[in-house]
Amino acid sequence: MSEPQDNMGDLEPRHSTNVGPTDFHDDLVRREAKKAAVWIGMAGLTALVVVFAQPLLVIFGGVVFAAMVDGGARLLGRVLPIGRGWRVGIVLVLTAAFLVWTVLFAGNQIAAQAAQMPAVIERQVQALLGWAQSRGIEVQYADFSSFAGQLVGGVGPVTRALGGILGGFTTLFLIMILGIYIALEPNLYQRGLAWMLPVKEREDFHRTLELMGKALRRLLAGRLLGMAIEGVATWLLLSIYGVPMAALLGLLTGLLAFLPNIGAPISGALMILVGFSGGTDMGIYCVIVYLVVQTVDGNIIVPMVAKKTVDLAPALVMGAQLVFGVMFGILGLALADPMVAMLKIALERRSERNEAQAAAA
Repeated sequence: MSEPQDNMGDLEPRHSTNVGPTDFHDDLVRREAKKAAVWIGMAGLTALVVVFAQPLLVIFGGVVFAAMVDGGARLLGRVLPIGRGWRVGIVLVLTAAFLVWTVLFAGNQIAAQAAQMPAVIERQVQALLGWAQSRGIEVQYADFSSFAGQLVGGVGPVTRALGGILGGFTTLFLIMILGIYIALEPNLYQRGLAWMLPVKEREDFHRTLELMGKALRRLLAGRLLGMAIEGVATWLLLSIYGVPMAALLGLLTGLLAFLPNIGAPISGALMILVGFSGGTDMGIYCVIVYLVVQTVDGNIIVPMVAKKTVDLAPALVMGAQLVFGVMFGILGLALADPMVAMLKIALERRSERNEAQAAAA
């Protein structure tokens, strides 16, 4: 009897060259599949950005804080020939010392004034509404309070997640910690991001980040300069006339100056309402102070900063502030300006690169 033949050879992949379900030999189909994959990937990335909007915004806040620290370290480097780490440490120590001094020497006065301000503002709003009603303008205080509450409270789900004093301080703490890490070793994180890109894209990436960092440092330096000038000038001018809560109004004016286009009207309205609580003359004086301070900032500081940074259209910045403010609350409102500036630089760099490639072709 002959032994049965071994059929194991039949199990070899004789049909390995056959076309599979994922093989595309048609160039058109292949191109369209790649386009579909890109669009699906972009949709997925957009969904991830929406889901992780809060941590991404905190990370960007850390980058902004790092730019402030880096700018101060570079400024110290012009007069102190010491290592970068020491200069960053000096900037952080000086910042902490200023905050401690503000709390110890001005904290009690500002806290007392802050406790008085809501009552003063409420009385002035009631007086303003009474004046309007006496001239036939029917506006109820309850309606005004409801509108103000909606205006303050309608800041989106991210703000509710960050809401409360504890949440605000936690977010600020995270931003500062991230900023310190980034400021100490910025090249480490830049190389890490560049490593994830194709080799041919890395040089352009480094150049773009260099331009972004330079513009962001100058933008924030100008913003801090404007905050200091507006805050100190408001405090001094109001103190000279004896306006109540001058220190608090100066502090609020300086802080709100970080929000271009939106901060100035808010601080001005508070200043004028407090001023008219002391009489018509004091109210008119507060109007004059507001106009003088904003004129100096708008005609001297802002143009000087805009010449050395990204020149942004005011309407574009205000639109971004409104969108980010509704979506992300006060944090989005504060970071809208730097974010728009960075996006503009990225788009300009892409446009320059496309033009260079078109010219080379």
